[in-house]
Amino acid sequence: MSELTDKLKKDIESFKINSREELEHFRLTYLSKKGRVSSLLGKIGSIAAEERKLFGQKVNAVKKLAHDKLEEAEQRLHKSQKTSRKATDDISLPASSLSLGVAHPLSQTLTRIKDVFYRLGFSIADGPEVEDDFHNFTALNFPPEHPARDMQDTFFIKKSDAPNTDDLVLRTHTSPVQIRLMKNGTPPFRSIMPGRVYRNESITAKSYCLFHQVEGLYVDKNVSLAELKDTLIMFVEMIYGEGVRYRIRPSFFPFTEPSLEMDIWWGDDETGKWLEILGAGMVHPNVLQSVGVDPEEYRGFAFGMGVERIAMLFYGIDDIRLLYDNDLRFLQQFQ
Repeated sequence: MSELTDKLKKDIESFKINSREELEHFRLTYLSKKGRVSSLLGKIGSIAAEERKLFGQKVNAVKKLAHDKLEEAEQRLHKSQKTSRKATDDISLPASSLSLGVAHPLSQTLTRIKDVFYRLGFSIADGPEVEDDFHNFTALNFPPEHPARDMQDTFFIKKSDAPNTDDLVLRTHTSPVQIRLMKNGTPPFRSIMPGRVYRNESITAKSYCLFHQVEGLYVDKNVSLAELKDTLIMFVEMIYGEGVRYRIRPSFFPFTEPSLEMDIWWGDDETGKWLEILGAGMVHPNVLQSVGVDPEEYRGFAFGMGVERIAMLFYGIDDIRLLYDNDLRFLQQFQ
């Protein structure tokens, strides 16, 4: 068998490698799984036991010789590669990869909120951002000159100079969508109303002239305050986790009675504080009457929350203006 190893060694040494094609041919001929070195290794089992050790050593030596020659040839060909190019050669660099955009933190938060209420059986309703007085105020138990209207600084849009023509407003909440939903349908109703709303307020770290709301409405027979509380508790636990600390306290809104607000504890036990995240209550009978729903037969609850507040608490953002500056350095943190 020594003549086989001697012949293989001689063939390896005499093999000329002057191009990449010859380099690959050498590798396939001698070092591939079906190459001559592997074929020779496969003959070890047919050799007499006393000769196997010596034969194996010779085969391994030949294998090392082939590997060394392959490596030397690779290095030599790499160094000798021409740097000059033809006029027809493609010398362009690969294009820079495009930076793909990501969903805005407000969009991500709104998606989370929608997912929660989808799971709780709510659908989505939508309505116009430019509203009339009836849908934005009167139908929601805000009589003319009522002091509760001062709770919301409004952008008014002059509709016409003609007498007895009411001006329009940029909606101050998404509650008008609830009014349109109930006026155009029949109970039961179980929907949320996400959308932009507008307030004539100074722009500060905590307030902006526009923001996003998600309001919800559930009207049916025998709806109770306990169902409202359960819905709100499930919402904050699904958004902030089951360990979230919350409290529910009395409040006032013209369109609900009784009314309540919900706070969550933000921060550690000693230095944290209660932060209000939503308002809610049982739909006021006057609201049901204004849309033709009999308050003696139906009851309901409603709630509303600011998406910006939910997002700021979820992500630890302390300035609402960051959500509207469109600074890529800020937005890229939410990939």
